[in-house]
This record gives sequence, C-alpha cells and structure tokens, in this order.
Amino acid sequence: MTLTRRKFLNTTAVAGAAGIGLSAVGKLVSRALARPDPVTLKTARIEAKLMDVGRTRDVLTYGEAGMPPVLRMKKGEPFAARLINGIDDPTTIHWHGIRVPNKMDGVPFLVQPYVYTGDHFDYQFTPPDAGTFWYHPHCNTLEQMGHGLTGVIVVENPNDPQFDAEIVINLRDWRLGDDGQFIDQFRPRDAARAGTYGTVRTANWLDQPQFDAPAGGLVRLRAAITDVTRVYAFRVEGAEAAVIALDGNPVPQRFAPDALQLGPGQRLDLAIRMPDDEGAMVSLRDVRGTKPKIVATLRAVGKSLKRDVRDLAPLEANPVAEVDAASAQHISLALSATAENVPADGICGSLGYSFWAINKVPWPGDTPDPTAPLAELKLGRSYVIDMENLTPQSHPIHLHGMSFKVRSSSTRPVQPLVSDTYLIQPDEKVQLGFVADNPGDWLLHCHVIEHQKSGMTSYIRVT
Repeated sequence: MTLTRRKFLNTTAVAGAAGIGLSAVGKLVSRALARPDPVTLKTARIEAKLMDVGRTRDVLTYGEAGMPPVLRMKKGEPFAARLINGIDDPTTIHWHGIRVPNKMDGVPFLVQPYVYTGDHFDYQFTPPDAGTFWYHPHCNTLEQMGHGLTGVIVVENPNDPQFDAEIVINLRDWRLGDDGQFIDQFRPRDAARAGTYGTVRTANWLDQPQFDAPAGGLVRLRAAITDVTRVYAFRVEGAEAAVIALDGNPVPQRFAPDALQLGPGQRLDLAIRMPDDEGAMVSLRDVRGTKPKIVATLRAVGKSLKRDVRDLAPLEANPVAEVDAASAQHISLALSATAENVPADGICGSLGYSFWAINKVPWPGDTPDPTAPLAELKLGRSYVIDMENLTPQSHPIHLHGMSFKVRSSSTRPVQPLVSDTYLIQPDEKVQLGFVADNPGDWLLHCHVIEHQKSGMTSYIRVT
C-alpha cells in the first residue's frame, strides 16, 4: 500500500467524521507504512547427520545450519521473506495453508516465475489466520522436498490461551541407503499405488527426539507432516491429550487423538497435560501400518504446576467466510487412476508417468499450453466440492488459497472442520464447502507428491 499525503488527509477527515480519534488514525497509518524486514531464506546443499553411519550428502535446506527454520508470523501483521536460490535447480516457496494473494502462492508457471540459480524472489503477505502451517517448494517437488526443503510455520494469535510450553515438530521421511546416502526418490510400481515410502523416519531431522516440559503443565504440541508420502495415525501415551486444532484451525469439539489419521500436508495441534511426577515420559506415536513408531517423547521436569486441561480456553476461530448452503453451486470432482498421456518433461520436472487423474484428466506438467481449469468461479460466491475417490488409495487433497469446511462423508461421521487439506479414503464421497473469496488461479492436488507429479493435479479459477 502506498500512503500519499492526500490519502492521509482523506483518512483523517473520514475518521473525524466517524468520531475516530487521531491516535487511532495514527496506528492505522503506522500499520499501513510498516514494511517488515524480510526473512532471508537461501536454499543450500549441505551435509547432515541423519543416520549413525555418517553424514548424508546433498541434503537441501534454507540457510546453512541443518533443518529449515521454524518461521514465526503474527496473525494480521505483514510478513516478508526473500528467497535466494543457492542450488543448481529452479525453485519457489509455497506457503501451505496460508491464504496469501495469488501472486505470492509460489506455483511456477501458474502464478509466479521460477527462481533460477543466483536469483531471488520477494514474498510479502499478511497472514489472516493463526495456526500451524508449513512452507516448501513447488518446483521439482519430489526431489527438493524429499531432500529436505520443508519447514514449519507458526502464526501466532495474541488471544490464544496460555500454555506452559510449546513444542514444534517437523515430521518427514528420507530415502536413504545403508550407507546413509540418498537412493532413488520413487519407484514407479509404488507411485502407482500408495507412493514410495522413506527408509528413515525423523522428527526435526532426529530419530525419536526428547523434549522437556514442565511437570503438571499444559503443552501445545504442533506437528506438521511435511513428508512426501507417509500417512500417520497418531496416539499419545502417558498423558491426557486433546486435539485442539487441525490444519491451522480450531476443532469444533476437542477429542483424543486415538489413531487419528492425517496425511502429507496436514497439521496437528495437541494440548497435552504433562504427568505430575518428574521424569515421567509421554510418547507421541504413529500406530499406522505394520511398523508403528514412537515419533517423539516428552519428559516431565520440575515441581508439578498442577494445571487442568479443562481450564484451557478455546482457540479463537479464524475469519473464514461461511458457506451459503442454499445458494452454493456444486462442483463434481472424481479422483481416478489413468493410463493416458505421458507428461512432457518440463523445467520443474516430470516422473515420466501418468498414473492418476482428476475428472479423468491427468495433469500435463508445466507446459506452455496447460489444461483448462476444473471450474471458473465467481468471486464471493459459495461452492461445494462433491469429491469422490474412485481409487483404492487414500489421497490428501490440498486446495491452495482458500479454506473449506467439511460438510459430510459417505463413510464416517465428520466434524465440520475448517481445513485446506482433506485425507479422502478409498471409495469415500465427501462434500467440502467454501466461499471463493480469493481471486486467481489456485492449484488443487494430491499431496502424495508422486500422485501429484503423475497426474492428480488441476486448478480452479476465481474471478
């Protein structure tokens, strides 16, 4: 925003007529003129210790010191970041789950140019929502994300209830061989099914890290699944725990994380009441599949604070527009397998296969002549996506730029959750309602990256 002298005088005149004090106007002017110092995010290729056998080469990160930093923003306050590309590969940054202006969304070809080696791109936006989000490239995603370019975002709300500790966890796999070095990121036969799982599972790039937290205290644990494939089923053992938010938004009713399934791209906020006894251990577990694993542990320290989780005030709802169900237009969306159209190899890479499709059309890759949008929506109108999964696999479907509310499922009871990513099960039909309140071209895709890169991608246009 550019604030000229004329605009300032007009603002003060209008404020005076409305009975608004000049001190309030001054605050508005200060906020309008505020230009935050940008956070520098420079991509780098490093070595990191991910296994006991030695250091892994060709790990990608932002900065030069291990895991990408946890970025902290404030709800309703401007944020700026400068991406500097220090690797020999074009890249971008997508701010997963944050409702940014379209030109800040980080999708090359669709909304912004690629950032080539040695170049930079400036991102500026004001996050409208508080919660847990994450950031990652949207170019050569399987390679870049698989090698480490995934970081967590915390958007703070000063009105949030008071916790005694906060723990942020970045959950991801690595495709490493016995020597600790990278192996092929995918296998075609697995890409055509659930996806190629990693061989080394980490939290914050560590195997089962341990965190200290006040005994008898309330801990806010924020976990982001930044993996390219893995679906988790979460359970907490050793303490009372409640889900307070999913995908950045407060849940309508808190519940215990009893094998709660979440897929790549999703986030989990837990309120954990630590045990009273010093040294007592709490574990966050993934109990899905044949190889369950303790993801991380928390150790109670100090004299008990004797907090009560029932005293924890609810999180403040984010300002997401409510769908007008009576006037909402429905959009049919079918997820399916396909054997059509081998995608061209574009500058952002292709797996060379086309296994998946949305509405029978596999994404052709970043070509000069893309597919038409799934739908062209009118700004401000309400819509409901009627999504059906015709495949035998689960798909975490992510919508850029807007948040939706889960309205119904054909296979299970669902809370009316506000989200940006929905893990649709095989043969499930789900209704997702949203208001098209953010103009631009917005990607919609599966966040199992092999599914995304082999066809299960499209976009909607809001004008």
